[in-house]
Amino acid sequence: MGKVLKVSAETFTDFGKGKKYFIRTYGCQMNERDSETLAGILVAMGYRRAARMEEADLIIFNTCCVRETAERKIYGRLNALRPLKKRRPDLLIGVGGCMAQKDKERVLAKAPHVDFVFGTHNIQELPELIGRAAAQAEPVVQVWEEGQASLLDLPAQREGKLKAYVTITYGCTNFCTYCIVPYVRGKEQSRPLQDIINEVTQLAREGYKEVTLLGQNVNTYGRDLERGVSFARLLREVNQVEGIQRIRYTTSHPRDFSEEIIEAVRDCDKVCEHFHLPIQAGSNRVLERMNRGYTREDYLELVDRIREEVPNNSITTDIIVGFPGEEEEDFAATLDIVRRVRFDNAFTFVFSPRSGTPAANMKDQVPEEVKKERLNRLMELQDRISKEINEELRGREVEVLVEGTSQKEGRFLTGRTRTNKLVLFPGAEELMGQLVTVRITRPQTWNLYGELV
Repeated sequence: MGKVLKVSAETFTDFGKGKKYFIRTYGCQMNERDSETLAGILVAMGYRRAARMEEADLIIFNTCCVRETAERKIYGRLNALRPLKKRRPDLLIGVGGCMAQKDKERVLAKAPHVDFVFGTHNIQELPELIGRAAAQAEPVVQVWEEGQASLLDLPAQREGKLKAYVTITYGCTNFCTYCIVPYVRGKEQSRPLQDIINEVTQLAREGYKEVTLLGQNVNTYGRDLERGVSFARLLREVNQVEGIQRIRYTTSHPRDFSEEIIEAVRDCDKVCEHFHLPIQAGSNRVLERMNRGYTREDYLELVDRIREEVPNNSITTDIIVGFPGEEEEDFAATLDIVRRVRFDNAFTFVFSPRSGTPAANMKDQVPEEVKKERLNRLMELQDRISKEINEELRGREVEVLVEGTSQKEGRFLTGRTRTNKLVLFPGAEELMGQLVTVRITRPQTWNLYGELV
């Protein structure tokens, strides 16, 4: 073993001086936020961001393990780096995030050219891990089994200057039978309310217009804090921060979406009227096996309450097809609830067994060809509904926060409505960061085209 180098705060800037980093992120918004923290630490160490992976002196993969397809893609990309590592032995390659937390030994077995592995709970150790990896011949593995929310108040290098993610809870204690997240993110912990308000206030001072409050289940925020702290109260307090124009949040759990939260969304002028409520399945039998904690009747009642209290809303969802034991009648119940609710959009997936979760060991696994056939039927139904709902916006005027230019169609500006629909329209780049009114002229299934009013 080579000399172990301890990188302290005093040596941050010297260690990365003249070097470049590249971070590739997989998975959810929580991972994107973690990558901003990783980048913030690296910039504090003196690193600069590389435009291309091949230019970097340090490459970090921030990984996801929610689905098997994501893991396969990550290992494929990691192994594609072998020739680069062979040409440049001083290149450091690190793997962090949920996959690393779950399979720390497997990472090195499948990608032995990786220099260091870290988990979701010890991001703050990144400088020391880099120093040790640079100083010794064998890989460094440091994965904590649990962490503390307070430890993650670290510097961030955010991607843009308009919208920002703000983490409000870490971890999850729901233990849905298909989900690996509680095992790799740990038990749910809420950040102190004032810490969140301070961060949002600072973002407003820096010119950010929109914040998205992040948690695996934002609705239970504050449950582990002092009495009187709740997600509804947090929404109302963030709503008072001057300079912030829009507030979003993700993800919500239908079981915990209380009347108090609905009223806060209704009353707070900055909180957007977009409700992402993952139903996952429309069959009560499947929902019970998933350990979701609500019935289809509960869900429909929640949708009715939202639409009664918050007009001009949009409701989106997540749906898993082919959960173990799902019969044709169970899938028919899912199609039925899609027809009843008429979601604006749905993120649909075939069930992917994750080792370590109860669902992976359940009997009656659904054959892949059946999953795919059902998924196609579901997507066909949802696409038709999405198109019909968007068609109702033809000729209507909507408020859009201008975010940038279209990558595919450079002459168009892009932005989102309060209900989170993507709008493309001709306009000058000087409008970036502004709230504008757009008249919808050409609705499509996923996008809306319009003209500036």
